[in-house]
Amino acid sequence: MTHTKKYDSIEKELRELLFSDAYTAGDKLPSENELSARFSASRQTVRKALEGLEREGYIYAVHGSGRFVSERMMHRKQSKNIAVVMTYLSDYIFPKVISGIDSVLSESGYDIILKHTNNSRHGEIACLEELMQKDIDGIIIEPSKSNMYCKHTDLFEKLETYEIPYVFIQGEYEAMTEKPHVLLDDENGSFLLTEHLINTGHRDIYGIFKSDDSQGQKRHNGYARALAKAGIPYDPEKVIWFYTEDRRVHPVTGIQKVIEEGKPIDAVVCYNDQIARRVIRAIREVGREVPGDISVTGYDNSAIPQMDGLRLTTVVHPQEELGQLAARMLLGLIKGEDIECRVVIEPELIVGNSTAPKQ
Repeated sequence: MTHTKKYDSIEKELRELLFSDAYTAGDKLPSENELSARFSASRQTVRKALEGLEREGYIYAVHGSGRFVSERMMHRKQSKNIAVVMTYLSDYIFPKVISGIDSVLSESGYDIILKHTNNSRHGEIACLEELMQKDIDGIIIEPSKSNMYCKHTDLFEKLETYEIPYVFIQGEYEAMTEKPHVLLDDENGSFLLTEHLINTGHRDIYGIFKSDDSQGQKRHNGYARALAKAGIPYDPEKVIWFYTEDRRVHPVTGIQKVIEEGKPIDAVVCYNDQIARRVIRAIREVGREVPGDISVTGYDNSAIPQMDGLRLTTVVHPQEELGQLAARMLLGLIKGEDIECRVVIEPELIVGNSTAPKQ
């Protein structure tokens, strides 16, 4: 046996040992001297075999302490655990999204580890770092503040090194659009809502959009595109942007200020149903009627209770279907199947009585 074949043989045998139940992440390997005796080989030959395993990421060296099994090995054995990381768990759309994910994964014998980030980048980083210490087979993740530059792509690269597949749901980072995603066509959904208002005679149409996630940017783009198609000049003064942290206050105070200053306004395209409900209350508080004076649209077709018989004009958000599609995509990735890794759900307009033809 040649020298080269000897260390290849040792590397192969050690790899098989690592893949067995003999070792887990963090375990210390025998010393070079012990392995030399075990394989009847020189320390130089053993060292070359170990260096090969280091390059592949299965072990790592600590100066003065020896070599240890890396975290990558933790994820080489099927655990039947899937992590689901959402921005929120209790907000109005998320329970159904999670229910859709669970309905598919449970059929295949998987358990869910639920995490949430509070739509915080620090929260997302902490979740990913924690999950890489756990025994998981994959991750479904809603990106936090997805319209902002992602500075932690290295964590997703680490997931790939550990061979942990992941699927983004509901949002996307600009730098990672080629990764697996399940999304709504948010731009076209907002386009349909704005076009509906235009077709019913509205011209002074305001938009309220969330600035720190990709959904908000795309819904704004749809609003702007519908105005352009109708030949209505886009006016940045008619767009109210808000952040996650001020979502309960800024949309309300912003629209009330517009009305109190006497600016022309006959309709509002809102980021989602939750914002639309708050805006309707704000409009009523300053003595205007919906839809008599101002038409209002939402987005999500959520289960939020009606307000005095008012049904929102909105866009369908197929929450359970979204979750099911993400779960099926992840299972396909786990199985190594050749699957479509970008699914975009087309929007459907629902016309309620929160909008009416302009008189």
